[in-house]
This record gives sequence, structure tokens and C-alpha cells, in this order.
Amino acid sequence: MKIGVIGGGQLGRMLALAGTPLGMQFIFLDPAVDACAAALGAHICADYNDHEHLRQLADQVDLVTFEFENVPAETVAFLSQYVPVFPCAEALRIARDRLNEKTLFQQLQIPVAPFAAVDSQQALDAAVQTIGLPAVLKTRTLGYDGKGQKVLLNSADVDNAFAELGSVPCILETFVHFTGEVSLIAVRARDGEIRAYPLVHNTHEQGILRLSLPSTDHALQSLAEAYVTSVLEHLNYVGVLAFEFFEVDGGLRANEIAPRVHNSGHWTIEGAECSQFENHLRAVTGLPLGSTAKLGESAMINFIGTVPAIEQLAAIADCHPHHYGKAFKLGRKVGHGTIRSQTVQQLTEQLEKLKALV
Repeated sequence: MKIGVIGGGQLGRMLALAGTPLGMQFIFLDPAVDACAAALGAHICADYNDHEHLRQLADQVDLVTFEFENVPAETVAFLSQYVPVFPCAEALRIARDRLNEKTLFQQLQIPVAPFAAVDSQQALDAAVQTIGLPAVLKTRTLGYDGKGQKVLLNSADVDNAFAELGSVPCILETFVHFTGEVSLIAVRARDGEIRAYPLVHNTHEQGILRLSLPSTDHALQSLAEAYVTSVLEHLNYVGVLAFEFFEVDGGLRANEIAPRVHNSGHWTIEGAECSQFENHLRAVTGLPLGSTAKLGESAMINFIGTVPAIEQLAAIADCHPHHYGKAFKLGRKVGHGTIRSQTVQQLTEQLEKLKALV
């Protein structure tokens, strides 16, 4: 089977690594000449709205998926005229726009912080009067890894904030005082079956995920699964979806969803019976879903800007390094390392060694 993937970053690369043993072949459409996934398949170097090359992709594959939610929903809608595309354009339209996303959460009665649409500085001033400070101003689209947002602590931060974010449609959200950040990776098959991985505790620095620790018997696992299930079924979703939450007052408050395989699920490659990448491919191709059960204890650390020497990583017992083949650049995710051990004590010991290298 030939799979078309919109986007050619590390997520596409890892999809191909998971699908190749299943006899799948991959074609990536990405505007970057140095797309790192191109090492694992054919590469159509074109913009996401280039209809001629989108048709070229559709003519060569059995179905299409995507690895990047900043792909225009119109691209998916166009492709779906010629070839099956999973997830669907409506799921992408909701997930790539923070206002649509938060509105859906409200509709499904999933707890969310107070928010307001902001289309001008005047609208921002009015929203601050209603929502109060501290708050976070975010662009509605094209924001990830801490980009496209500003924390507003006082009135001086509010002045000219709309222009600072590019004078584009924004959303203002109450600043959430949380006790932890968690994410749930779930997958829904074509026949509607849903499976979820264990809740993952995440640590961010400057808006970028640094560390993920999958939990065991988390008290909020069932609640998270209920929220994710409501979204998956409402959107008639097919594939992997990540739902990020804040832990607040013993419960969960929705942050955002990602309609794709997700950074906080990278540990599943070595740490679960079936990885998020293989399960995404199983879902979109109509294969039975694989087990989401943990294998021992795991932790994942992102490599930001540079990858430690492979010799040093290989010297750490239980460490599984992943080099994405991307040019090193400040603030860029260029790899990750997963520790998988049999006990929490072993995991802690080896994780400290990996942290020392990073």
C-alpha cells in the first residue's frame, strides 16, 4: 500500500519507519527541499496549496494522511475529492484554529478556561476587562512550541499586544494556574474502535516540550479518555489524536488537541506494545488496532538544537536515541532519546545520565 503524507518532518519520518515493516511505501509532500522524511520515501517538493502537485500525489497513493496541523484544511478537502484522506478536513479545521477548538470543547461540556475572540486592539482591551489578568493572548492559527502567544500580566503588557502578534485573529484565554500538564494519545479506527495510551506527564520550557513521563494507573485516566472519546466520536475521527490538559483542582481542564501523532507519544516506539505511529497507520488503512499497553517504565527527552554524540547516548543502558537527520538550529527539535527500564529506580538512574548529556 502506498501512503501519501502531507508534511515531511520528523513525524512523517517516524510514520514511515513504522509502516515500512508492514509493507507500506510513502510519498511526502512538503515545501522544504531538505524535508527530513524524504530519506524514507519519495518527496514531492511543493506548497500545500499547489493543486497540480496535490493531484500528482493523489494519483500515486491509496490514501493520504498528514503529520502537521498547520496544513490548510482546504488542502485536505481538495485531496479528498480524489483519494481517501484521514483524519478528515473538518477535524483539521477545528484543531488548527484555537477559537474553533475551544468552542468545540464548550459544546461537548469539556472544562476549558474562559476565553474570547480578539480581532483588534480594541477587542483585546474589552476582553481583558471581561476576563481579567493574568491572561494569555494567542494567535488563532499557526502557533506551536510556544510561538504565536504572549502572556499578559499587567496593563503595560496589553498595550500594543495585538500588533506584537502580527495583527492577526487571536484568542485571549485566562491564565491557568495548574499543578501539572498531561496529554492523552488515543487512536480511533475506521470501524469506530478507540484505544488510548496511558496519560503522560509533560514538562515544557519556553513553550517547548522537554520531558514526557507516561504514568501508571493515573487517577484521571478514565476522565481523560471520556473527554477524548467525545471529541473523536463527534468528529468521526480516524487516526491518532493527542489531547493536552492542565491538571487543576484534582480535575482536568482542556488545553488543545493535535490531529496527528504527537511529540508526547514518542515514548511509545519502545515503551508500548504498538507505537502511536504504527497504530495511526493501522487506523487509517483499516487494519485492526494494536495494543496500547506499556512495556515497563519509560521516559522521553527531546533534543533541542543539537543531538548529543551517539557514542555517549549508546553508552547509557536502556537508552534509545533517535536522530531526525535535520540541520541543527537553536530551538529546533532535532531528535529525542527514550529510556525504557523494568523498574522506576532503574528508569530514574538512567534518565539522570541522559539529562546530564542534554
